Amino acid sequence: MRDILVSSIVFGLLPFILRSPVLGVCTWAWLSMMSPHRAVYGFARGIPFAQIVAIATMIGLLFSKDRRPIPMSRPTVWLILMLAWMVFTSFFAIAETERVIDRCIFVAKTQSMIFVTLMLLRNRLQIDRLIWIVVVSIGFYGVKGGIWTMATGGGGRVWGPPGLLEGNNELAVALVMMVPLMVYLLQSTTRKWIRLAVMASIGATCFGILGSQSRGALLAIVAMGFFLAFKGKRPVLMSLIITTLLLSAIAFMPESWTQRMDSIGEYQGDGSAMSRVYTWRTLVNVAIERPFYAAGFAADNADVFARYAPTGPEFAPFEGMVFVAHSIYFQMLGEHGFPGLALFLGLWAVTWRKVSQLARQTKGDPEFGTWVPLLMPMIQVSLIGYAVGGAFLSLAYLDVPYYFLAIVILVDASWNERANPLPSPPLATPAKISNPEPAPGANGNHGSTNHV
Repeated sequence: MRDILVSSIVFGLLPFILRSPVLGVCTWAWLSMMSPHRAVYGFARGIPFAQIVAIATMIGLLFSKDRRPIPMSRPTVWLILMLAWMVFTSFFAIAETERVIDRCIFVAKTQSMIFVTLMLLRNRLQIDRLIWIVVVSIGFYGVKGGIWTMATGGGGRVWGPPGLLEGNNELAVALVMMVPLMVYLLQSTTRKWIRLAVMASIGATCFGILGSQSRGALLAIVAMGFFLAFKGKRPVLMSLIITTLLLSAIAFMPESWTQRMDSIGEYQGDGSAMSRVYTWRTLVNVAIERPFYAAGFAADNADVFARYAPTGPEFAPFEGMVFVAHSIYFQMLGEHGFPGLALFLGLWAVTWRKVSQLARQTKGDPEFGTWVPLLMPMIQVSLIGYAVGGAFLSLAYLDVPYYFLAIVILVDASWNERANPLPSPPLATPAKISNPEPAPGANGNHGSTNHV
């Protein structure tokens, strides 16, 4: 049944995507984040739905009248520079060529659709639709996980969809990033039933985050909650609501959850924490010896750990083992060197600055002032959740934060087009004829100048 449903939806949308590639952008976002095509078990299991939608979108883009140039703001430039540096470091990668190419293709597919999104979307309606798709696609697992957590008394661990968000830790960080966007949707909608649904989703998602039993996500949700209260329209009221909700959810969780969270500051004797320290030391060693290009894509390979892993009795249990980076920062450092890490941090720094600038510039504007000053602070809160939660996970290439980046660039492009509209072409006017000669026969002359 799932196979038939997903196949019918995707293939049924293809003719419309060819006519309107904006729909293809939204369909790709839904497939990439919700991953419904990976939750099938029959004939549709091997169908590359996302690739088919991407091809149809590209074809539609070629003939679309809605296509615009990519907005070249500072975040766009930094993104292009970072991607170019990733390509450069790939030529010096230590891993097998096949693995490096696979990782390059994965990043290229994700980022190419981000750029297509930047070329097609502009106005508030389209941006809000993209936000709804992102929130519903990932928030679905938060609501589902929250209900599961409450039904099991916190005894069951919440997992994500197949793909990058399949792990409990990865899903939890993505859900932390969704809560501020839910708050924006709550503030920007006036329909009562939608507001009630969003409020219930926020509560269930908080339970789902805690139900993941992710220690990194606990730190991320606390940081997110603090900044959410600080950035909200009513900081005191928002602080009370968030504190009450989090304390209620934490009090609901079982003792096993509390014991796991209590181990956050204890890395000695914790195999999971020590394996991360072991991995981080390895990646730092790579970056020190190869500061410009480090290990390249796929640094989680045996050659890298055999050459650069730290030694010592505390790391003896991990000798000969290979781990992923478990940190967006060490991932960028270990795979793309110090320049790669600098570009990564610079990208989010200029994005943060652009968000603050948009919130300030659009305040009081009759059109943009009704929603941009609400959206931009929530984007910042989501980025805080990513920055904190991502410190313990290999999510540097996850598409979710780059959709936040795309939203910022799109809002900025829409604002610039509104503030500085393109000059309209002058209307054509009839040419002025000077000293016209009279036509033969004019004024009753009939071509004769003298009469006898």
